[in-house]
Amino acid sequence: MIVIDVTVVNVALPSIQKALHFSAGGLAWIVDGYALMAGGLLLLGGRTGDLLGRRRLFLIGTGVFAAASVVSGAAQSQGMLIAGRFAQGAGEALASPAALALVALLFTEARERTRALGIWAGLAGLGATVGVVLSGIVVTYLDWRWIFFINAPIALAAITLIPRLVDESKAERTSRRFDLPGAVLATGGVLALVDGFLAAARNPWGSFTVVGPLVGGVVALLALVVVESRSTDPLIPLKFFKNRTRVSANIATAAMASGMFGMFFLLTLYLQQILGYSPLKAGLAYVPFGLGMIVGIGLSTALIERVGARSLISVSFGVIAAALWMLGGIGVHGSYVTDLLPSILMMSIGMGAAFPAVGVASLHQVSQEDAGLGSAVQNTVMQVGGSLGLAVLVTVAVRSAATNLATGSLPAVAATHGYALAFRVAAGALVGAALIAVALVPGKVQTAETAVEETIVEPEPEAELVLIERK
Repeated sequence: MIVIDVTVVNVALPSIQKALHFSAGGLAWIVDGYALMAGGLLLLGGRTGDLLGRRRLFLIGTGVFAAASVVSGAAQSQGMLIAGRFAQGAGEALASPAALALVALLFTEARERTRALGIWAGLAGLGATVGVVLSGIVVTYLDWRWIFFINAPIALAAITLIPRLVDESKAERTSRRFDLPGAVLATGGVLALVDGFLAAARNPWGSFTVVGPLVGGVVALLALVVVESRSTDPLIPLKFFKNRTRVSANIATAAMASGMFGMFFLLTLYLQQILGYSPLKAGLAYVPFGLGMIVGIGLSTALIERVGARSLISVSFGVIAAALWMLGGIGVHGSYVTDLLPSILMMSIGMGAAFPAVGVASLHQVSQEDAGLGSAVQNTVMQVGGSLGLAVLVTVAVRSAATNLATGSLPAVAATHGYALAFRVAAGALVGAALIAVALVPGKVQTAETAVEETIVEPEPEAELVLIERK
């Protein structure tokens, strides 16, 4: 439900735009408002779950998410809808890292844990596709408001069942303090950057409405580093990023999220506003993407222990980049079968293969005490990277379209050129991430449990109790 809501609004965007009179930049905030609030508060949510209990935070976050979904569905103005989306993001920030941490801790054996995390990551990627298809069906046969209302019964089922199925879990040997300054700086810095990039779509780069937020965002993030380095209980312990596998995996995650967010947003607008697809037809156009994701997930979970995360990430990112580059060849009279379907299938298989690999690598050697933090960092990078990437790609597309309009191009031609350029910029980012993975990710990603087992080959009798207790 949580991942679906990142993309479920995409096919509904033209209907929402017509009903509430949104501009193009305002539409981007419907997607980014959710993702940014989630990304900005995920670290605080993960830390809170570690301290107060992951199951408790999951239930609270799910309740907040459900209430915010009702507000979004009932929105009568742009501000009300965007506020509801921000509140949905806050609910995710509490629920998502707690849920992933519980999954990681439920599976203590190395191979089972790797498989569980791979399935989790793969289903998360698949959820993004389901959101687009579901959006088309709901908008056609019900109303765009039901893409939000439908969350309420799902959340109620989770709140009812989870206490019966999952025990409480929290870190017992850590400080009980919360790093609110870190949370404020992280959230405010990213929000300012996205606001600056989106403002650049309609204002000159040198204007204060663009430069002000960009400079403010950079200053806030630099201040975050200083605050975290001096804090006794940092929201983001800088030592967490000394592990090059986790760092490179999170960089790769950000690049992949940029491509995914941008593809769903821009391709959906292209299908409906350029090719004239109905919401249902646009949603069904992504069914092959979901099927390709399933294939990619299956390949990745079967191969990751054999070939390693580095090979899977680099190869799958190369496939995604090639697919995005091919999408850069779209035209005003494009054909779904010849111009879009090959790219959609390539990209879906590549993403399906990449999600489990980056999910496992981003939690490389994370201890039980930092399980919530590790999952929160990975989710934060996904949301923030996707939001920033979408803001940049929307700006590229809008400014390119404006330039083409100024030279006399027809509106449809100008918009298509903008979409095409944005897809190829995203392809370049994926190539860069693939090179980083080749350089920094080890051939075999080793879990913390595996490291313990390999280090202690034949434990002494008096050491057995300690080892069993740790497991």
